[in-house]
Amino acid sequence: MALAVMGMVAGGATAVAAAPLPLTEQPSPYNFNGIIRDGQTPIEGVEITVTGNGVDETVATGPDGRWLIGVPETGTYTVSIDTSTLPEGLTLRDPSFESREFEVGGSTAVGVLFPFGPSTGGGTGGEGGPSGAPVPSGEATPGGTSDTGARSNDFGSQLLSRIISGVNFGLLLALAAIGITLIFGTTGVNNFAHGELLTFGGIVFYATTTLVNWPAWIAVIVTLVASAAFGWAHDWGIFKPLRRRRVGLVQVLIVTIGLSIALRYFYQFLIGGGTEGLSVERGAILQVGPVLMRMSNVVSMVIAIVVLLAIGYFLTRTRIGKATRAVSDNAGLAAASGIDVDRVIRIVWVLAGLLTGGAGILYTYFIGANIKWDVGFTILLLLFAAVTLGGLGSAFGALVGALVIGLVTEIATLFIAPDLRYAIALLVLILVLLFRPQGILGRRERIG
Repeated sequence: MALAVMGMVAGGATAVAAAPLPLTEQPSPYNFNGIIRDGQTPIEGVEITVTGNGVDETVATGPDGRWLIGVPETGTYTVSIDTSTLPEGLTLRDPSFESREFEVGGSTAVGVLFPFGPSTGGGTGGEGGPSGAPVPSGEATPGGTSDTGARSNDFGSQLLSRIISGVNFGLLLALAAIGITLIFGTTGVNNFAHGELLTFGGIVFYATTTLVNWPAWIAVIVTLVASAAFGWAHDWGIFKPLRRRRVGLVQVLIVTIGLSIALRYFYQFLIGGGTEGLSVERGAILQVGPVLMRMSNVVSMVIAIVVLLAIGYFLTRTRIGKATRAVSDNAGLAAASGIDVDRVIRIVWVLAGLLTGGAGILYTYFIGANIKWDVGFTILLLLFAAVTLGGLGSAFGALVGALVIGLVTEIATLFIAPDLRYAIALLVLILVLLFRPQGILGRRERIG
């Protein structure tokens, strides 16, 4: 049964969706809501109107800039803002946003944005937090980037904001991309179901924090253990039997595509087709120079860096890490040297599940505080782009490639529409491979 607690609509960064009341206190089963503010200053007295399906209701924003209008049933409604009630000098960034149609049904609460100020030609969008909780200027877009934003509109501040977001997004991609490259290095399999490992981590974290209300630290531990077990189950139930039967890599590739589709729609069956919000706090808003960012983004970057350093130590200093590199170089020779190849591959699958499940936590909580059934699939091509760009089979290359992809996708939003940023990242991949087919850190050894 689908449990939808939040709607998400991408738009500008100066007005952010927010629900002023808990869902249990809402007067109607469905609602449209938001918060109107100029920068970080709430605006009182702005009139919002919702019409359609027998509803014609107007409300004014309160002292905190919040508004909410309940509707009795699913359907399409028109949400309008009375621009004559805006403070003098404040205008919509896009005049077409004055009146728009929205559909309610997939989510019980739909957050509506009204971006103000001159168009910046890109930048970030805004979205609701858990149950429509307020988020700062520069909140994550649906594609998933960190919620950093610039307080001023000058190009230098916007560029600095996008660089920080790009590094954050790149580190997150690196956690999942290293899982892909470890599996490829030891088995030769390109796992197209890898995005579903990320989604699995996000769904378990959502279930443990929001549905059963466990403390966040317990939810993290449970999610990581479940993700590691899920990775092990992939190898034990599917890929180990395929290896024993010496199934070709092309056939295995097709299996991973089918597994991806099956898992994706199973997730949709579990949580529905909408966007589910997490009932977790995301920390205070920090100002670093002209850049605004949440404390959770700082925590996300620190966690990712620590984990990546631990992975580097594991691959270069531990016996299992060295055995992993030996198997990736020559599995037959490694087996002749006494290395249990199946055990190494099993450990790699567990590690890949652990890393990618952790990336799912960061993606759902620290980046957007929401989960969707196909969130991993939406960034799967970026993960493969990072692996290929850095050098197939190279864990450190995956890190470099992920950082490049993260920076390109974010900085590109300064010049193009945000919806095109992933296409630009893939274009960069093509250009790099034309001049350096082995990737940035392509080398003979596959891992490390």
